[in-house]
Amino acid sequence: MANVTMFSSRVSKTTLRAVSLIALGALAACGSTSGSSQFSDLFPVDAAQASSENIGSLTAVINRSPNDPGAYNVRGSAYGRAGRYKEALADFDKAIQLDPNSYQAYANRALIYRYMGDSQRAVADYTRAIQLNPNYDVAYIGRGELYRLAGRTNEAFQDFERAINLDTTDPRAYLRRGILYQASNQHQFAIEDFAKAISYAPSEPYGYNARGLSYLALGDDENAFTDFNTAIRLNENLAESWANQGLVFEKRGEKDRAQRSYARALQLDPNYGPAKEGVARTRA
Repeated sequence: MANVTMFSSRVSKTTLRAVSLIALGALAACGSTSGSSQFSDLFPVDAAQASSENIGSLTAVINRSPNDPGAYNVRGSAYGRAGRYKEALADFDKAIQLDPNSYQAYANRALIYRYMGDSQRAVADYTRAIQLNPNYDVAYIGRGELYRLAGRTNEAFQDFERAINLDTTDPRAYLRRGILYQASNQHQFAIEDFAKAISYAPSEPYGYNARGLSYLALGDDENAFTDFNTAIRLNENLAESWANQGLVFEKRGEKDRAQRSYARALQLDPNYGPAKEGVARTRA
């Protein structure tokens, strides 16, 4: 395993973006996605749990047991999935007040702080969760992602490594450690981590996109193309996948196909930089 000190503390956010500016013939400089959407840490939208009926039933439980911290924690999660973050925050505050040792409540509150843009409080809550339960892989992964997004690469790597050493089955730990390997051009290590992430989440496109970029950087165009096409098959509405497919077509000299792929990516996300740049290159 590569030593954490091999990573620069100044890996830029640009380097960690989905497809960094890639000149043909310089594919080793490519990066991977920044991660806000990759196996997201944030509460996923869940219509059943976020429904007013479910929240109403959870409120009834709280009314019957107003001193049960677990009830507030569960309702807070439902509020989070409904996008009602202030109410979620209030419930997690209450859960922690009733049980100051609830590491799950601290980690859940960290998610809310992160979504609300308060990274400092989010890191503090993840750290508190880890203090309460040093074996809580979720908190290491959440804190590691905040460190990664802040450019604190070594600390991020250490947190992902700790989660992996705890035998986590959470694909985010492998995906994000792989992104760090990829950003430092350690593509073989990255491919191994992306493969592990895929094994835990085979129906998610993000691991395939990330692994494909490392294959492309190593000159393995066929495996890269297979991964990008798999990502498209799993989710045809992800701009990153189409732009990545365009890279392979462009490298092959198939500019018409590349342009169509980039155009599809741009249709899905008009602000996606790599798609804009790809369209401009292939038109020229």
